[in-house]
Amino acid sequence: QPLDFETKKAYTFKVEASNLHLDHRFQSVGPFKDTATVKINVLDMDEPPVFSKPMYTMEVYEDTPVGTIIGAVTAQDLDAGSSSVRYFIDWKNDVDSYFTIDATEGTIATNELLDRESTAQYNFSIIASKVSNPLLTSKVNVIINVLDVNEFPPEISVPYETSVCENAKPGQVIQIVTAADKDLSPAGQRFSFRLSPEASNKPNFTVHDYRNNTAGIETRRNGYSRRQQELYFLPVVIEDSSYPVQSSTNTMTIRVCRCDSDGTILSCNVEAIFLPVGLSTGALIAILLCIVILLVIVVLYVALRRQKKKDTLMTSKEDIRDNVIHYDDEGGGEEDTQAFDIGALRNPKVIEDNKIRRDIKPDTLCFPRQRPPVEDNTDIRDFINQRLQENDVDPTAPPYDSLATYAYEGNGSVAESLSSIDSLTTEADQDYDYLSDWGPRFKILADMFGEEESYNPDKVT
Repeated sequence: QPLDFETKKAYTFKVEASNLHLDHRFQSVGPFKDTATVKINVLDMDEPPVFSKPMYTMEVYEDTPVGTIIGAVTAQDLDAGSSSVRYFIDWKNDVDSYFTIDATEGTIATNELLDRESTAQYNFSIIASKVSNPLLTSKVNVIINVLDVNEFPPEISVPYETSVCENAKPGQVIQIVTAADKDLSPAGQRFSFRLSPEASNKPNFTVHDYRNNTAGIETRRNGYSRRQQELYFLPVVIEDSSYPVQSSTNTMTIRVCRCDSDGTILSCNVEAIFLPVGLSTGALIAILLCIVILLVIVVLYVALRRQKKKDTLMTSKEDIRDNVIHYDDEGGGEEDTQAFDIGALRNPKVIEDNKIRRDIKPDTLCFPRQRPPVEDNTDIRDFINQRLQENDVDPTAPPYDSLATYAYEGNGSVAESLSSIDSLTTEADQDYDYLSDWGPRFKILADMFGEEESYNPDKVT
């Protein structure tokens, strides 16, 4: 069995040894057995502290002030050294933060306000460890029950839609009501119903308490008229039996309806709901007319603003901004001579002198061009300038959608003019020896246009 040094420190007993198989020849010699005394000393081991109870149960009222001590746990070190004990809560979840424990005394106190309607019971563990050896610990479970405090008054369980017939008789039950309490009502909780004192003097309805947590709304007069009063407001007082006693006043709305002889409701007039607002048919029509007039004024104002903006843009003579005209049609290409006025590209002086359109072909032909005779030794530049002047003043000279461009070629070129004008009359007069001075890139041309005997077409690649 397990040994406990704190319970018994030593054990002493005797052990006997005997021979089970004796030889009868030596039986007379003497007893063949022996005894010995054995003493066992139990050595002390360092053990964790031991709690005084296997489990602790505590109770506390809800809304108890923070810091109130609700109980304590106790653990001892039974070893011979008798070390001190430290306590702490085994933190597993956020629920443990509702309580704190004194590390030396083991007292448990509230750390936050408790609400029974939210959590009725807390369950957590407390660990005790030795100061001399913190690794030796023991654990105990603690259960804390939160006791209810009557803090909420009872109220009508559901909003009832109560109605009464115009032909009702006195003492007729028109509604059965029940109550509910936000508190966790204990067993045997009882609710009482009664009519509010301010309504006791009005002989319209009464409240009959059935003593079983229900009550009935009964009529106290013979017949009701919708024309005189369609809605009745009945204040009912409900009280509980807990400590301290809580009560509340609940106002019930009772509607007068038209019923048949059997008490079946035929119709309930709902116009009375809108009567307290004080809006008649004439007032509604006046409001609608005002809204329509406001809308018309807004529309006219917006229209005038837009018209004013258009007049400002169209009639302003001082507006110097450029007008950008956008067309979405595609042009006809080079042959489309009606797309734009090409006259803007021509010489303004010529346009002023000649009012005839230059961008289109004229319907009537002008006088034929008279070209003066050209002398044989006339310079080419003078010839081109003469032809340029003739085309500038001639509206029939093509093209009609572009300008004629003339230039004098050959002046200042290293290779001089490539034109055949003023060229030598025969190839023999040409001298191509200068091609060989232009480098290896012009070697083939130099061979082709050089001396004929030195050119071999088969060698040209």
